[in-house]
Amino acid sequence: MSLTVDIEKRLKGFTLRMAFEAGNETLALLGASGCGKSMTLRCVAGVEKPDRGRVILDGETLFDSERRINISPQERRVGMMFQHYALFPHMTVLQNVRCGARRALKGARQEKAALDALAAFDLMDFKDRLPHQLSGGQQQRVALARMLVSEPRILLLDEPFSALDSHLRFRMEQEIRSVIRSFGKTVLLVSHDRDEVFRMADRVAIVNSGRVERIGSRDEVFSDPGTRSGCVLTGCKNVSAIRRIDDHHALALDWGIPLALPLKEGSDALGIRMHSVRPGEGENAYRCRVVEVIENPFSITVMLRPIEAKSPAVPIGWEMEKREWAALRAEELTVHFPVSGILQLKG
Repeated sequence: MSLTVDIEKRLKGFTLRMAFEAGNETLALLGASGCGKSMTLRCVAGVEKPDRGRVILDGETLFDSERRINISPQERRVGMMFQHYALFPHMTVLQNVRCGARRALKGARQEKAALDALAAFDLMDFKDRLPHQLSGGQQQRVALARMLVSEPRILLLDEPFSALDSHLRFRMEQEIRSVIRSFGKTVLLVSHDRDEVFRMADRVAIVNSGRVERIGSRDEVFSDPGTRSGCVLTGCKNVSAIRRIDDHHALALDWGIPLALPLKEGSDALGIRMHSVRPGEGENAYRCRVVEVIENPFSITVMLRPIEAKSPAVPIGWEMEKREWAALRAEELTVHFPVSGILQLKG
């Protein structure tokens, strides 16, 4: 199975221009709210019509503006799960799932397909209930059953865990990962949650203002996000604009300190993940003043300002285990920023 998307659609405030390909994998579209992720899924599903471009699924053209092809959502056989599941409130669980069955199935065959899907998601005891009588996790399982009973050629998951609390989110992630493994075809996952993306995706596309800024394997993108927005989206809290001194030195303007590293062409910002800060002497070592200590449930975040930094300098966050901070606790500390832990960014 393969998907090719190359579309353009005018939206409020920007124009969506999305171009990417996906195979038998989970490709996550990671971006902030309003960047065009969900609209991209809706265009693939046929719920929205692009202004121009094309969408091709497994060699079949679903949309082509030049050739005036726009196959209906029902004929595309695309399984899409919306953020809030879009269950019909006046229909029972069984009726909702039956609505998802392929049109080619009639009568007893359609009923059997729906019941089999309910059984697969352990929903038989709830088949006569209405959606409002279900928990959030149960509603999501109904939405999954309805999506899969249609025998889709591709799965589109639009923020599938946004309506769940953290405990249910963890359980449903496990369930959906199992569904994805057994599905074995193309899955597009839309999310703004970097942890969710890291656990579920094979490849990641960073989306910003309607465009793919960076695409690659999950590990490639997280280790080298490439852009300022990608850096923030993948969880980096320390980001600074730079002024290039020479090919091997840059002044981090936000932190007020120079850093030594081989600069890439076009880099105009740097990122340092909070776990990449190291104690003691080493590359790019600075004596720092502790300006704030933030206690998290299972870690400590220490906000540091290099003593030689010119004011006003933005503090640099350093996250560590609580026992590590108990051993290091002081008003001033020497830390260093290894070149291997510094992200070079554009934009």
